Amino acid sequence: MACNLVASNLNLKPGECLRVRGEIAPDAKSFALNLGKDDNNMCLHFNPRFNIHGDINTIVCNSKDGGAWGAEQRETAFPFQPGSVAEVCISFDQADLTIKLPDGYLFKFPNRLNLEAINYLTAEGDFKIKCVAFD
Repeated sequence: MACNLVASNLNLKPGECLRVRGEIAPDAKSFALNLGKDDNNMCLHFNPRFNIHGDINTIVCNSKDGGAWGAEQRETAFPFQPGSVAEVCISFDQADLTIKLPDGYLFKFPNRLNLEAINYLTAEGDFKIKCVAFD
C-alpha cells in the first residue's frame, strides 16, 4: 500500500484523542492507519479489510517493534462502507489504545511498545484523509 499521508512530531500524549476523518474509496479493498514512533516502531497498525488477504469485512490490528510484527488481533465489528465518509478516534494510556469506530463501538488494543507519546501517523490504502484533529 502506498502512503497517502505521513505525519511526524505529533506529540500525542496519554488521554488525548486523535480523530481521523476521511473518504473510503467506492471500490475499497483495505486501508490502514499506523501510529507510533516511526515506520519500524508502531504501537497500532489499524487495518480495516473489505476484501483482501482472505479477509472480508474484518478489522486487523497489530504492532511492530523494531521492524518485527506482533500477533494480529481481529475485530468483527465493521461499520465501514465503501464510498462513505468515516471517522475513527484513537486514544491511549500506558496499558492500551482505545479505538472508537463510526458506530460508537469501542475496542482496546494493548500498548505493546509502552510509548509515552505517539509522534508518527501514516494513512495508506483506499482512504482519503479529510481531517485530522486532536482532542
